[in-house]
Amino acid sequence: MKLIILDRDGTINRDSDDFVKTPDEFIPLPGALEAIARLNHAGWHVVIASNQSGLGRGLFDVTALNAIHNKMHKLLAAVGGRIDAVFYCPHSPEDNCHCRKPLPGLFEQIGARFGVPLKGVPMVGDSVRDVQAGAAAGCEPHLVLTGKSARHRADGPGGQPEGLPTGTVQHADLPAFADFILTRSNQPATV
Repeated sequence: MKLIILDRDGTINRDSDDFVKTPDEFIPLPGALEAIARLNHAGWHVVIASNQSGLGRGLFDVTALNAIHNKMHKLLAAVGGRIDAVFYCPHSPEDNCHCRKPLPGLFEQIGARFGVPLKGVPMVGDSVRDVQAGAAAGCEPHLVLTGKSARHRADGPGGQPEGLPTGTVQHADLPAFADFILTRSNQPATV
């Protein structure tokens, strides 16, 4: 099974310091939905692993979260894409759970649900904690310079993000990540 694990806020859609609490606040980043569709068309299954501490903080409820994801699914379907599953941590940081990134619990749940070892599974997020969680679970870490990491872009104010796991590959955005994966997938195997 060809599996890719994505963060949501800041990777697929605009992030917000005030949290994405309603479907109206779910605004896809340019080209992100089309990038997911291109990955799907190349045989990749795409799953989301997302911290949603706004639930634990009482800023929105599961009904609102489901409505946000329903909008995401509809927008993806309109461009020929899909998300196979959404895994989220509903806890606040004070809950000290194992599923809140940078801990690997969400990734372990994904591996168990899909019955796949996570070693080498590409994962992409917009924050150091995203890639730390993926790397801790054995995934191949990728960082997009959108959302929380936008300030690290070449045209932004600040250099390399601190705390990135060794081997993290950086991309301008989700479309650039998709280009990387699809180009690599199309290269002939070396003996």
